[in-house]
Amino acid sequence: MSFPISEASPVRFAAALPTRADVLVIGGGVIGVMTAWFLRKAGLSVVLCEKGRIAGEQSGRNWGWVRQQGRDPDELPIMVESLSIWKQLALQMGEALGFRQTGVLYLAKTDREIEGFEAWTEHARAHRLDTRLLTAGATLAMLKGAVAPWKGGLVTPSDARAEPWVAVPALAAVARARGVVIREACAVRGLDLAAGRVAGVVTEAGRVACDHVVVAAGAWSRLFLGPLGISIPQLSVLASVAATEPMPEIFPGNAADDDFAFRRRADGGYSIAPGARHDFFIGRDAFASFGVYLPVLKKDFRSTSFRPAAPQGFPDAWGTPRRWSLDGTSPFERQRILNPAPNLGTLAGVQDSFARAFPALGRPKLKAAWAGMIDSLPDVVPILDHAPILGLTIATGMSGHGFGIGPGMGRVVADLVMGRPTGHDLSRFRLSRFSDGSTIRPGPSL
Repeated sequence: MSFPISEASPVRFAAALPTRADVLVIGGGVIGVMTAWFLRKAGLSVVLCEKGRIAGEQSGRNWGWVRQQGRDPDELPIMVESLSIWKQLALQMGEALGFRQTGVLYLAKTDREIEGFEAWTEHARAHRLDTRLLTAGATLAMLKGAVAPWKGGLVTPSDARAEPWVAVPALAAVARARGVVIREACAVRGLDLAAGRVAGVVTEAGRVACDHVVVAAGAWSRLFLGPLGISIPQLSVLASVAATEPMPEIFPGNAADDDFAFRRRADGGYSIAPGARHDFFIGRDAFASFGVYLPVLKKDFRSTSFRPAAPQGFPDAWGTPRRWSLDGTSPFERQRILNPAPNLGTLAGVQDSFARAFPALGRPKLKAAWAGMIDSLPDVVPILDHAPILGLTIATGMSGHGFGIGPGMGRVVADLVMGRPTGHDLSRFRLSRFSDGSTIRPGPSL
């Protein structure tokens, strides 16, 4: 399979659609796949429709970190559960998952960053994590050949890594073997409603009757929900990543400061990315959401590059229709997979930062570069909630945190759909927080 997964990648999941299912899941990223996994485990009949390819968008393009460290405190309990599920999955699936507990290391250049690390350790202690603060000397000792003037670090040895574009399709294959009907290249155009509740969905391949629908459509969720009268302030930011040629090991796991981040890969190279920089595209929805995003923009303004949205081929593109007929081609069919060009200038800066930190290795040579669109919400935590339409559940806005937390989120969303206790306080993730007068701001995370 080519990387990244694209429209040219072969269709691996082409099941015939049944006329009826208990639940239909929209979106073949890690959240959709794991939600379908746990719904099927509970004995329900489940169909998963993906307009492009499984893990074709951000679930296959992210850093590949499976981290508890630095999580928003309201996400952390689900992430702790998720790591436990990852370990169980690794026992079942072996090398196919590519899961390794090699640790996450954050690197601090300033006293303010050290103070943030110290504050977050309170959450680590509350969940009995193996997180610990490091002195400057202990930090350098963990990184072979490092000379950067870091003032200290924060490490969680139990955190992990996996190769996203391999792991998510592997999980989907197991879900299929256990009875989930998965159909790639099959866009869901909209819902079929009867008496104010879900009666089915209309796909490009026909109608499927169902009692419940889960929208786990990542960056496309806002566009899908809009015609239903459900408005969410979801926007997307571009995240650029590159894979290096094989290099000597400097750290077996994942590490980051505000200039660069890296993850050891199974092929002997590293996935590298900017530690904090990202690109934000300004389109129609961005203008409409400016006010609610102002707090996070103020917090992160210097690390954000602003660009005009493209005229086509993007959820917030100026030419993307916000309404369409269910018996005609939808925007989801016109753009099967978001495959934006990476910011090569930003990645060149990452190469330079890496070379300054590890001069003996020099500037890493790249063998591939790609980008993905992170679906974000203004408080940088997701929506996990029932929609005002009976039978509709929303699981979106993972804000770049979805890959690692995906298995735990899948279990939570499945129980939410079935009306079971989820075992976690989901009030922070309610849909109504954007309309009930709540103050919207990012929570305390790293």
